Amino acid sequence: MHGTAKEIAKKSKSSFYYAFNLLPSDKRDAMNTVYAFCRQTDDIIDEGNEPADQKYDRLRKWRIELEKAFACSSEFLLLNKLAKTILKFQIPVDPFFELIKGVEMDLQKNRYVSFQDLRQYCYNVASTVGLMCIEIFGYKHKSTKDFAVNLGIALQLTNILRDIKKDARNGRIYLPLEDLKKFGYSEKELLNETYNFNFRQMMEYEALRAKEYFDKANRCLSLDDKAAMFAARAMQHIYERMLNKIIGADYDVFRRNIKVSAFEKAGISLGVWAKYSLVY
Repeated sequence: MHGTAKEIAKKSKSSFYYAFNLLPSDKRDAMNTVYAFCRQTDDIIDEGNEPADQKYDRLRKWRIELEKAFACSSEFLLLNKLAKTILKFQIPVDPFFELIKGVEMDLQKNRYVSFQDLRQYCYNVASTVGLMCIEIFGYKHKSTKDFAVNLGIALQLTNILRDIKKDARNGRIYLPLEDLKKFGYSEKELLNETYNFNFRQMMEYEALRAKEYFDKANRCLSLDDKAAMFAARAMQHIYERMLNKIIGADYDVFRRNIKVSAFEKAGISLGVWAKYSLVY
């Protein structure tokens, strides 16, 4: 748990960092704090070669320390700062604890039988982040919460498609097993990084599902709230670019390194910011 919130966000060079870097300073600082919390929570599971029971213990302590932070008594400065951010922007606390629960799911399972199972995971690890962020951005319509939920699922599904090879090498399959069965593509083939007709058909199906969630998100966002959501919209455009690159590579995520460059991320973010700054 090292580094300030700003350092953690900047070091990541993630899409998240580029998307919110153009926010006003108070909101940018709040977003850095939220992102740092999300990153540190994720790192408890992803970093180190500790046995699972030790990671469970660390995650449990992190949850307890988050509760203590609301009385400014956590031993982690980041969590105390996060609690102040939550209070300042009146962010509901449930998404923070649901995110921890989502991260814990990665310790509990490495397969998802149905899309409904996977959707719950996507909600916990991604939609929750959107629900935190929209309170910082500010909005007028309740439908913006549905925008955040659907966008989070779309972003996570895109991540899953991009990271199939990396996850498989870690023994993880996020694609629903019911979909593998539907397209006649086996777990063994995926773990062996077999790229064939059935795999492409399955990936086309999964990409279409991600696109549907991007479209659902669009339909939930009122015109009145588009300007306030420019950072979220920048994230959306960056990930839609990534999804289109996956499609453009004919879904060969095994042999192609699919990514959106830092230059592209910065350009997309600046373009979205300029559009909403000038139009609204």
